[in-house]
Amino acid sequence: MALSLRLAATLIIANTSSSSIALHGHTFARTEIWFYLKGVNSRVLVLNQDFSPLMVCSVERAFILVYLNKSEMVRSANGHKIHSITRSFPLPSVIRLNRYVNAPYKGVNLTRQNIFKRDNSECQYCGTRRDLTLDHVVPSSRGGQHSWTNLVTACKKCNAKKGDRTPEEAGMELKRKPYKPSYALFLRDVTGAHHNEWDEFLEAKSA
Repeated sequence: MALSLRLAATLIIANTSSSSIALHGHTFARTEIWFYLKGVNSRVLVLNQDFSPLMVCSVERAFILVYLNKSEMVRSANGHKIHSITRSFPLPSVIRLNRYVNAPYKGVNLTRQNIFKRDNSECQYCGTRRDLTLDHVVPSSRGGQHSWTNLVTACKKCNAKKGDRTPEEAGMELKRKPYKPSYALFLRDVTGAHHNEWDEFLEAKSA
């Protein structure tokens, strides 16, 4: 099956060389099909065949995977549709691959930017988003580790105020306790693409 795809604003143009194609119980003759995307949720959660979270992809790619029968739609985006000239179809929010993909274990790398993302780019002491750096909750000079659970986002002012002390010693309160995010939680919290339809799949994986 061959497929050509061109995107222009909210337009998908798809061609197939097969005699017909089935989609959500409907069969289309071999022809050029125009789909208009209205009210698009920009990203779709992709599950492996075993329902484990695998990645996040664009709506266009998700629709093509369903179109080619390489995946099935598990959850639609509430209230949104994909429109052809004569028909409407639910807009995908969660899809599941029809074949299991042997993906390597996915963890979240401990980096400065990922710490900022986890903490929503806010100082964990005062809440500002300006002049940010990293702070060791337990100072490294006192045995504090360079780890997810001991690093937080802090502004330079709070970092200097805290100095070589713990938050308790400095009389400073953390907005939340630092944690190591699972890959599933990282998908939900920091991709900027979280939809309610994802929750049951991400929470089950992170439990």
